[in-house]
Amino acid sequence: MEKINKEVIKEKFKTIQDHICGELEDEDGQGRFISDEWQRAQGGGGTTRVMKNGNIIAKGGVAFSAVHGPTPEKILKKLKLEKADFFATGVSIVIHPISPLVPIIHMNIRYFEMSNGTYWFGGGIDLSPHYIDNVDAQYFHRQLKDLCDSYHPDYYPRFKTWADDYFYIPHREETRGVGGIFFDRLMADADMPFPKLLSFVEEVGYLFPKIYRYFMNKHSAKTYGEKELQWQALRRGRYVEFNLVWDAGTKFGLDTNGRTESILMSMPPLARWEYNQTPEPGSAEALTLDRLKKGVDWINAAK
Repeated sequence: MEKINKEVIKEKFKTIQDHICGELEDEDGQGRFISDEWQRAQGGGGTTRVMKNGNIIAKGGVAFSAVHGPTPEKILKKLKLEKADFFATGVSIVIHPISPLVPIIHMNIRYFEMSNGTYWFGGGIDLSPHYIDNVDAQYFHRQLKDLCDSYHPDYYPRFKTWADDYFYIPHREETRGVGGIFFDRLMADADMPFPKLLSFVEEVGYLFPKIYRYFMNKHSAKTYGEKELQWQALRRGRYVEFNLVWDAGTKFGLDTNGRTESILMSMPPLARWEYNQTPEPGSAEALTLDRLKKGVDWINAAK
């Protein structure tokens, strides 16, 4: 089955990075992304764009990379691959808002291929609200389901379950947020030829700013107090725990000698940990913790 040249995919991903940064700057109204270009000694490089101290965004990173070279032994062993050179390109995003009423969001799309013909796509979007709102979760999952359904009827249920399982913090026995979709090692077949598969991955990238602009617009002007800020810092701490302990993308980046600053751009500007912190029963914080479960039907949760 004929593939699209990796250089074409790389340019498509760079265009998605440009589009997302423009959309987020428009919605924020104040913050601007600074661009940091970097080179990888073993081959390739990328551009990391970071916004700090915006009107709505406290810290946001939109990273593009395209790296290549001999596949490290650690990666070959972990992914059970035959020895060959690799090429990997992708866009990765994490946005930490100023307001605790605006959710944290993550998006990643990526393409990986080897000189021996092995290749796949991966990616997804997930939402990590500081306070779970069923209506917001319904909107988020409806957007994802509509996109998935336009390509394959199995995509949404399959990728939602995958996200529930992936974005899970085992040592806390809670999900990172309300999930979303997650997919990895997707390859073309008779039902999903390579151009159509690439189109799906691109649309995930273009859907991201539409979704996040909706949440920025809906919640950023709402009032909050010190209690909400303290809770936000604790939930950011959970985000750090997942990314540093469990996230495969973080591990892949470090194992392939990626740029540390770009890999760790997902860290929030401020987080905190409290010993044995327990929310007051019946509080909004306690309600959020109760909802951090796998398998929730968020599309029908608001009904």
